[in-house]
Amino acid sequence: MEKTLLWEAFYSLTALEAREFGKFVRSPFFNARQQPVVLFDYLDACRRAGRLPREAEAAAVLNKTEGGVKARQANSALLGLLEKYLTYNEKFQDEGQAKISLAAAYRKRNLGKHFNITLREARQSREQLPWRHADYFQDLNLVEWERYQFDTGTLRTEVLNLQATSDLMDTAFVVRKLYIACLAASHQTVFKAEYRIGLLDAVLSYVESENMLDTPAVGLYYFCYKFQTDLPGAERYFERFRTMLATHAEAFPPDELRTLYLLAINFGIKKINQSAEGWLRATLDLYQGALARKLLLENGQISRFAFNNIIAIALRVGELDWVERFILEHKNLLERQWREATASLGLARVAYARRDYKTALLNLQRSDYKDLINNLTAKTLQLKIFYETEEFDLLANHLKGMKNYIRRHTSIGYHRTNYGLIVAYTQQLMALDFKKKEAVEALRAAIVGEEILTEKEWFLEMLG
Repeated sequence: MEKTLLWEAFYSLTALEAREFGKFVRSPFFNARQQPVVLFDYLDACRRAGRLPREAEAAAVLNKTEGGVKARQANSALLGLLEKYLTYNEKFQDEGQAKISLAAAYRKRNLGKHFNITLREARQSREQLPWRHADYFQDLNLVEWERYQFDTGTLRTEVLNLQATSDLMDTAFVVRKLYIACLAASHQTVFKAEYRIGLLDAVLSYVESENMLDTPAVGLYYFCYKFQTDLPGAERYFERFRTMLATHAEAFPPDELRTLYLLAINFGIKKINQSAEGWLRATLDLYQGALARKLLLENGQISRFAFNNIIAIALRVGELDWVERFILEHKNLLERQWREATASLGLARVAYARRDYKTALLNLQRSDYKDLINNLTAKTLQLKIFYETEEFDLLANHLKGMKNYIRRHTSIGYHRTNYGLIVAYTQQLMALDFKKKEAVEALRAAIVGEEILTEKEWFLEMLG
């Protein structure tokens, strides 16, 4: 029974939702049958006891009810009630939308006084919220549409509100179209997908010709789309986006604000990986803004990938004290299984940047780096320390072990190429006669010419 649609949906309820659903099932308005109540009590007892329900037990409980009933019928009835409860919750958790529906009900009954009061409350509930996203314009459009339908039955000669209705509909559509275009542009650069966003050219032209860029929801998605697709002007659009985001962040609900930040951060990382100048500071600023607003948390945790990206970018910017505080203050937000390894690796990188090699090596020895990329990052850090401290015997053995490690892991694609080149160029660096300028320049040219080499700057520094 644990694999039934009913149990999977029932088990997803919080304790509060389960109590509310129990009242819902017992309400004669929604349910006049006893069997769904009995089955609810059985499933709720299983949920609270932390055990799976059993079909035979459920059938036995149901057979004790008057007249008996098949378990399948009771399942179907209770699932139907649960779906009604979830629909009810979804519909009425937004007071503004509920007011719009209520106004429509009053309009259909020709209750003008009730209609006007309720519609005014619906509008006020939207205006009082700080958000000015697509749903805001859509809901005001629905308010105006209700007003239009009411007025057409009572007014004969006055001007109607069709202009306001049309303008709000246009704005909601434009924002949603640009939002989808931004998501598509970001996704297709990673997965090489192709999306055809209908009417997009017309929307972009309309935004420009109607001077809609001052509307935050329009301007942000417009600039976001442009910096992803108009590469010659990317930096200019990116700056317009950042300025508008900093000014109008409070106008968006957390989920949408998180998307805006991540779209910009991902593009910034892409430009950093392309060695484009000027993107490190801008991307770190976005990360810091997202951290301040707690937008990088999912289920109360921060991913180790975002954690490592923040550390890497902050170190390249030179924010050593800030990144050390970041690691110590946020390490407990990492998933438990990756917490110590990710934090110790981050602290090792900070110590290395300060040329505190002893502390860096101590931090590297604190954890078992089960994550493949963390392991290779730690090995690369050790490699650099051994070279810079002229521990060449240790380095030779380390390179041999690192080469074997890379050879054993064949499924890491880009990373296998990158770390293989790091090992190869370190071996050439060790064997290089620095008195021979031609050999030095030849190695420098080879390193500069590599498209995939994350430690390119370090190699060039060692050659210099």
